[in-house]
Amino acid sequence: MNIHLNFIFKAKTYTLGVCLLLLSVSCINNKKNEIKELNTKTDKLENLYSNHLVMAYQYLDSINIKNNADANKRHYINSRKHFKKSEPILSYIEKENYKSLNSPNLLRIQEEDPTDIKINQPIGYQVIEENLFSGSMDSLALSRALKVTSGRLKLIGNNIDLNFKDYHVLWLVRDAVIRTATTGLSNFDSPVLGESLKESIYVSNTLKDILTIYQKNFKNKALLETWRIELDNSITALDADFEKFDRYEFIKNHTNKQLELIKVTQDDWDIEFPFELAFKNNITRLFSDNTFNLDYFSDYKNDTTHLSTKIELGKQLFNDKRLSIKNNMSCATCHIKEKAFTDGKTTFNENLKRNTPTLTYAGLQKSFFFDNRSGSLEGQIVGVVTNHDEFNSNLQHIVDVVKKDINYSKGFDSLYKRGATDMNIRHSIASYVRSLNNFNSKFDNNINGKENNINKIEKKGFNLFMGKAACATCHFPPLFNGTVPPNFSESELEIIGVPKTKENKTLDDDLGRYYLFNTPERKGAFKTPTIRNIELTKPYMHNGVYESLEQVMDFYNKGGGVGLGFDLPHQTLPFDNLNLTQDEQTAIIAFMKTLTDEGSNKIK
Repeated sequence: MNIHLNFIFKAKTYTLGVCLLLLSVSCINNKKNEIKELNTKTDKLENLYSNHLVMAYQYLDSINIKNNADANKRHYINSRKHFKKSEPILSYIEKENYKSLNSPNLLRIQEEDPTDIKINQPIGYQVIEENLFSGSMDSLALSRALKVTSGRLKLIGNNIDLNFKDYHVLWLVRDAVIRTATTGLSNFDSPVLGESLKESIYVSNTLKDILTIYQKNFKNKALLETWRIELDNSITALDADFEKFDRYEFIKNHTNKQLELIKVTQDDWDIEFPFELAFKNNITRLFSDNTFNLDYFSDYKNDTTHLSTKIELGKQLFNDKRLSIKNNMSCATCHIKEKAFTDGKTTFNENLKRNTPTLTYAGLQKSFFFDNRSGSLEGQIVGVVTNHDEFNSNLQHIVDVVKKDINYSKGFDSLYKRGATDMNIRHSIASYVRSLNNFNSKFDNNINGKENNINKIEKKGFNLFMGKAACATCHFPPLFNGTVPPNFSESELEIIGVPKTKENKTLDDDLGRYYLFNTPERKGAFKTPTIRNIELTKPYMHNGVYESLEQVMDFYNKGGGVGLGFDLPHQTLPFDNLNLTQDEQTAIIAFMKTLTDEGSNKIK
């Protein structure tokens, strides 16, 4: 009996041991399979990326100034094709290199320190394109651009290490979808050839390739097929004439659909994002109050709980005249809500040279004031508080005012770890300003399918704005300001040659950004403001020179300052003139008026 029991015990122990061993082997094999699968996806992605980079620089290396011009143009077009096919990955992991390789043919100016200003000649595809296709060739500039661009691509190609997690792939896809909608439909990076629509097709094909590489991630196989059908439909839509292309319908029917698919895909893949970038991780619309992550645009990275209460506290401070040294001025004195937070004046007083800008959507950018001298709203507030012609105050004064007010003091003690410090006070005011983004205009509601009352002229105006008129090459949707999507890490400066008076006889003497570092190439450079709520924010331009949108459109249609005859060697407008008909200008104005937020009191 004891022998029998002992045998049974040993047999069971042996069986359990074998099972545990088999389970262990199975786990190891599963783990190996997971690693193998991961490596397979990474290898395929790296091969896809590497092949396009290699083809891009090989075609560039085939361009020789002494060769046949037509052959050189063909080599360029083929190189550009593969560059754009690499773009979804390249632009994601090599942001600065991508920007150099694909930036406008303009001087690259770095002004981090007054003692170390760097002015670099542009390189990249736009330099090459303009020299090969514009009719006038600068051989030295072309040779340099070819050499440096090819060399940069080779350097990138020799150092590929795509250590991607699944959420990186979805961020990459989202960036590509948004880049197509915001810059790809406007010839932003193909100003001479006007090939942006075709190049957006190349990008869409790469997205198909990437999703195919990650096809085993899809639990719902029908979802992958839905992606393929949508991207194919998008490609069919993009195969169109540039000027006739309906950008409004594309964004409404394809961009929004693709953003929805990204959200469904992240649920299907069980994605947990570690943080948010400029866009919220759950966006399904480009033009929405749920599009942007406000914290991304804030200087204040910690203790951001109870944000709605902090916004309300900031609103009270925004309207409190005690913050000025004479108790006679608040933020709301210059920024009147009913006028989209402007003041309706050419300049606020005779001591100021610049027009009061709108605060609506102002918080969704990285630089402030017309000359971009401040890097955050919190920093911008310091400039207003200390300006002798504005608050004429100091930070200690506003701290004292807040601490002496029992309601303010209690509010800050309950909301912020350190209570009423000047940084916390500025953060609360800045948080209020960052909340002034309704995204509920007629245009927003229509492109999101909430309303169906946009008319043909307004829609035509948007398509012209994004297309022939080239407005969107500086005023990027969805914010329609100069903060460049999809990364929103910089706000562009432009030199457009605004006149001193509406008669357009002389150039304005305000040199803008130049005053900060005395860089000659920055004379007349100003930040590109938003055109949202533009119906309410007249007069227009940094000096308030134009009283109507018709005058503004006439200025741009004539080619800006250069078109008016001013000497502006560094003007950044893309054309000498736009050749817009009167009806086309009227349509663009009609579109711009659809950007007035719902609930705003219209100024007649």
